[in-house]
Amino acid sequence: MQISSRFTIATHVLVVLALEGEQTKVTSDYLAASVGVNPVIIRNVLSQLKAANLIAVTRGKGGARVVQNLSDITLYDIYEAVDSLGKSGQLFGFHDNPNPNCNIGRTIHAVLDGRLEVAQRALEAELNQTTLADLVQDAQEKSSI
Repeated sequence: MQISSRFTIATHVLVVLALEGEQTKVTSDYLAASVGVNPVIIRNVLSQLKAANLIAVTRGKGGARVVQNLSDITLYDIYEAVDSLGKSGQLFGFHDNPNPNCNIGRTIHAVLDGRLEVAQRALEAELNQTTLADLVQDAQEKSSI
């Protein structure tokens, strides 16, 4: 199990926009070069971030920019914006058909579901503790920007 790379791509994109968006026209090609992915992937992520009202995008060569205060955007907001959980809303995918005739198969949901929900809530609470402002500050310190 792994959270989609859209989450880290979106976070990378937002840090670039926050640090360089005022001085540079940040386009999907520019972001794709920074992230190391195809511009189509960047455009899809930008679309999700825009739908979550985290950024504004000007089509063509216009670029993108963050529209909220950096201190108001948490990692959890980014995680939600790029649909890290998919349609299920659950971090942990569960195999669909455990064997009801097996002693373990018929009880595995009762054994695991509650624990996995607790783990998901803990991750989400932790993501709520870090803001985009925190990441931007760390990036500035580490890259001498």
